[in-house]
Amino acid sequence: MDFKKSRYGRFMNGRVPSSKRYRPTDYEHAANCATHGLWIIPSLVGGSVLYFLSVDQWQAAAAWLYGAGLSGLFISSTLFHTVAWKIRHLRIVEQRFHMCDRMAIYFFIAASYTPWLMLRELGPWSCHMRWIIWIMAVIGSTYVFYFHERYKLVELLGYVAMGAGPALVILSMADTAGLCELAVGGIFYVVGVAFFKSDGVVPFAHAIWHLFVAMGAATHYYAIWRHLYTPGH
Repeated sequence: MDFKKSRYGRFMNGRVPSSKRYRPTDYEHAANCATHGLWIIPSLVGGSVLYFLSVDQWQAAAAWLYGAGLSGLFISSTLFHTVAWKIRHLRIVEQRFHMCDRMAIYFFIAASYTPWLMLRELGPWSCHMRWIIWIMAVIGSTYVFYFHERYKLVELLGYVAMGAGPALVILSMADTAGLCELAVGGIFYVVGVAFFKSDGVVPFAHAIWHLFVAMGAATHYYAIWRHLYTPGH
């Protein structure tokens, strides 16, 4: 279906070449801001809840890192989309916020795995993933700094690789509680990527991607709260 020729066409602009960045309509800008902005306060509250549920320094550190990564993702995304909407004529400012938004994704992925890698028993080799994943986040952020928007497919593959690598370690854990929720959250992210790449094809594609990210993050938060911080689990 060609949405551009339908009654929904006014909600989207035409698709652009892969070498250029899609410019959303005002409707899409508003949706992009709202779909992540609404999650800022819940993410801050959620991170605080885990911190206050902590019974030792390891749980507290994991809660702090995870909460910072979770809220940082939604804050940086909302700020970028607000800047891209309201002051997009300041290209250099918009570019800097876009870079921060992309960098935050790497740290969010690292933060999402951190509670599992810190609070679950790992094997002699698997335990190194606790710090390897943060090195990967730094490398990914450095890549964004130097090659932002030049090789979009490479950047996307970087996110996928960083998300899939530590998952293999978690799957090898003796304690499998929470793996079902992690798998469901991962499915949300993977399905959402299809919309991430559909700007100019599907109206509000990026906002829909945001919703899949929010659902994936919420599912993973529930797994962390239930299996790593709730007494009795």
